[in-house]
Amino acid sequence: MTSVLLNRRGLLAVGGSLIITGASPLLLPASAQGLAPTETMPGGANNYAAHKGAPIVDRIGKGGFVMSGTVRRAGDGAPLSGQRIQIWAHTVEGREEDARSHGATLTDKDGKFRLEMPQIVPIFGQPHGHLAYDSGQFKTVFLRPIMKSAKDTSLEAHFVLQPA
Repeated sequence: MTSVLLNRRGLLAVGGSLIITGASPLLLPASAQGLAPTETMPGGANNYAAHKGAPIVDRIGKGGFVMSGTVRRAGDGAPLSGQRIQIWAHTVEGREEDARSHGATLTDKDGKFRLEMPQIVPIFGQPHGHLAYDSGQFKTVFLRPIMKSAKDTSLEAHFVLQPA
């Protein structure tokens, strides 16, 4: 029976050779295997039920603010195209519960979405947006990202969806 003696010198030699040959996991691209699904955020569903199913639009109101993000599949992280994302917020043109402050968009072939809307303004002291995925193919997710500053002109939100 052959036995392998691993000591500090041996481990350093093996580790060094792996790095030199490029076989180190530190040099490989990050894998999306096991990518966890996005959890619904507390408060994310506020004012949604009354405006469920907002129409797909090119822009909400006069625009000037950009809401964007990505939609990927849990587990392998594959981008999901054609997914409907509804967006609403309290803006300079209307309150978040107003139908005119709601709209939806679809993700592109790379799982990206972008929708221009009026500038988001603080309500209850926090400038924030609301986003929802609820098309049925995957589990419903509501997000309520908060802006760093009320002067920001864009906000991103990212969805990782799991099958329904």
